[in-house]
Amino acid sequence: MSEFTGYKYEDLEIGMSHETVHTISEADIQRFAEVSGDYNPLHMDEEFASKTVFGRRIAHGALTASYISGILGNNLPGPGAIFIGLSMRFKRPVHIGDTVTVRAEVAEKQDRGNRVTLKVECTVDDKRVITGEAEVVAPRREA
Repeated sequence: MSEFTGYKYEDLEIGMSHETVHTISEADIQRFAEVSGDYNPLHMDEEFASKTVFGRRIAHGALTASYISGILGNNLPGPGAIFIGLSMRFKRPVHIGDTVTVRAEVAEKQDRGNRVTLKVECTVDDKRVITGEAEVVAPRREA
Protein backbone atom coordinates (compact mmCIF):
# COMPACT_ATOMS: atom_id res chain seq x y z
CA MET A 1 0.00 0.00 0.00
CA SER A 2 1.39 3.44 -0.90
CA GLU A 3 1.77 6.28 1.57
CA PHE A 4 -0.90 9.01 1.43
CA THR A 5 0.69 12.08 -0.12
CA GLY A 6 -2.20 14.47 0.39
CA TYR A 7 -4.73 16.06 -1.87
CA LYS A 8 -3.54 18.48 -4.49
CA TYR A 9 -5.41 21.74 -4.96
CA GLU A 10 -6.96 20.45 -8.18
CA ASP A 11 -8.35 17.36 -6.41
CA LEU A 12 -10.14 19.23 -3.63
CA GLU A 13 -13.88 19.75 -4.00
CA ILE A 14 -16.33 21.82 -1.98
CA GLY A 15 -17.93 19.53 0.59
CA MET A 16 -15.02 17.12 0.96
CA SER A 17 -14.51 16.41 4.66
CA HIS A 18 -12.51 14.43 7.17
CA GLU A 19 -13.10 13.55 10.83
CA THR A 20 -10.84 12.34 13.61
CA VAL A 21 -11.70 11.29 17.15
CA HIS A 22 -9.58 11.88 20.26
CA THR A 23 -10.24 11.08 23.92
CA ILE A 24 -8.62 13.65 26.22
CA SER A 25 -6.40 12.00 28.82
CA GLU A 26 -4.52 13.22 31.88
CA ALA A 27 -1.31 12.53 29.95
CA ASP A 28 -2.50 14.79 27.09
CA ILE A 29 -3.04 17.65 29.55
CA GLN A 30 0.39 17.12 31.12
CA ARG A 31 2.21 16.90 27.78
CA PHE A 32 0.41 19.93 26.37
CA ALA A 33 1.31 21.97 29.46
CA GLU A 34 4.96 20.94 29.06
CA VAL A 35 5.05 21.80 25.37
CA SER A 36 3.08 25.05 25.59
CA GLY A 37 4.25 26.25 29.00
CA ASP A 38 0.60 26.80 29.99
CA TYR A 39 0.28 25.56 33.55
CA ASN A 40 -2.90 27.51 34.36
CA PRO A 41 -4.36 25.82 37.45
CA LEU A 42 -7.69 25.65 35.62
CA HIS A 43 -6.06 22.83 33.65
CA MET A 44 -3.67 21.43 36.24
CA ASP A 45 -5.18 21.76 39.74
CA GLU A 46 -8.44 20.00 40.60
CA GLU A 47 -8.93 21.93 43.84
CA PHE A 48 -8.48 25.29 42.11
CA ALA A 49 -10.69 24.30 39.15
CA SER A 50 -13.46 23.05 41.45
CA LYS A 51 -13.98 26.64 42.64
CA THR A 52 -14.42 28.03 39.11
CA VAL A 53 -17.49 28.31 36.94
CA PHE A 54 -16.48 24.97 35.34
CA GLY A 55 -16.52 23.06 38.63
CA ARG A 56 -13.59 20.86 37.58
CA ARG A 57 -10.47 20.89 35.44
CA ILE A 58 -10.80 21.60 31.75
CA ALA A 59 -8.51 20.81 28.85
CA HIS A 60 -6.52 23.59 27.27
CA GLY A 61 -8.58 25.12 24.47
CA ALA A 62 -5.48 25.15 22.29
CA LEU A 63 -5.03 21.40 22.87
CA THR A 64 -8.47 20.73 21.45
CA ALA A 65 -7.85 23.19 18.60
CA SER A 66 -4.54 21.48 17.79
CA TYR A 67 -6.47 18.47 16.51
CA ILE A 68 -7.66 20.71 13.67
CA SER A 69 -4.02 21.18 12.66
CA GLY A 70 -3.65 17.40 12.63
CA ILE A 71 -6.39 17.01 10.05
CA LEU A 72 -5.03 19.80 7.85
CA GLY A 73 -1.48 18.45 7.89
CA ASN A 74 -2.25 14.75 7.68
CA ASN A 75 -5.60 14.26 5.95
CA LEU A 76 -7.30 17.24 4.29
CA PRO A 77 -5.51 18.55 2.31
CA GLY A 78 -2.71 16.60 4.01
CA PRO A 79 1.06 16.50 3.51
CA GLY A 80 2.39 19.61 1.82
CA ALA A 81 -0.46 21.88 2.93
CA ILE A 82 0.57 25.14 4.56
CA PHE A 83 -1.69 26.20 7.46
CA ILE A 84 -1.99 30.00 7.23
CA GLY A 85 -4.96 30.96 9.38
CA LEU A 86 -7.49 29.86 11.94
CA SER A 87 -10.48 31.79 13.22
CA MET A 88 -12.40 30.00 15.95
CA ARG A 89 -14.74 30.33 18.90
CA PHE A 90 -14.70 28.25 22.04
CA LYS A 91 -18.29 27.29 22.81
CA ARG A 92 -18.02 24.81 25.72
CA PRO A 93 -15.29 23.36 27.92
CA VAL A 94 -13.67 20.01 27.25
CA HIS A 95 -12.86 17.79 30.23
CA ILE A 96 -10.47 14.93 30.86
CA GLY A 97 -12.14 11.78 29.56
CA ASP A 98 -14.21 13.60 26.92
CA THR A 99 -14.13 12.19 23.41
CA VAL A 100 -13.71 14.98 20.88
CA THR A 101 -14.79 14.56 17.26
CA VAL A 102 -12.92 16.96 15.00
CA ARG A 103 -14.23 17.75 11.51
CA ALA A 104 -12.92 19.83 8.64
CA GLU A 105 -14.86 20.43 5.43
CA VAL A 106 -13.75 22.23 2.29
CA ALA A 107 -15.92 25.34 2.07
CA GLU A 108 -14.20 27.49 -0.54
CA LYS A 109 -11.36 27.41 -3.05
CA GLN A 110 -9.48 30.42 -4.40
CA ASP A 111 -7.38 29.64 -7.46
CA ARG A 112 -5.10 32.60 -6.83
CA GLY A 113 -2.54 31.26 -4.41
CA ASN A 114 -4.16 27.80 -4.13
CA ARG A 115 -6.00 28.94 -1.01
CA VAL A 116 -8.59 26.68 0.56
CA THR A 117 -11.00 27.65 3.34
CA LEU A 118 -12.28 24.82 5.50
CA LYS A 119 -15.16 24.94 7.95
CA VAL A 120 -13.90 23.35 11.17
CA GLU A 121 -15.59 22.17 14.34
CA CYS A 122 -14.92 20.09 17.39
CA THR A 123 -17.78 18.37 19.19
CA VAL A 124 -18.26 16.39 22.40
CA ASP A 125 -21.45 14.33 22.65
CA ASP A 126 -22.76 16.06 19.50
CA LYS A 127 -22.37 19.50 21.14
CA ARG A 128 -20.04 21.99 19.51
CA VAL A 129 -17.07 22.94 21.65
CA ILE A 130 -15.15 24.81 18.91
CA THR A 131 -16.39 26.29 15.63
CA GLY A 132 -14.45 28.20 13.03
CA GLU A 133 -12.67 28.42 9.73
CA ALA A 134 -9.17 27.39 8.75
CA GLU A 135 -7.25 28.60 5.74
CA VAL A 136 -4.52 26.63 3.99
CA VAL A 137 -2.45 26.78 0.86
CA ALA A 138 -2.72 23.44 -0.90
CA PRO A 139 0.03 22.21 -3.20
CA ARG A 140 -0.66 21.98 -6.92
CA ARG A 141 0.10 18.99 -9.08
CA GLU A 142 3.51 19.18 -10.66
CA ALA A 143 3.39 20.23 -14.30
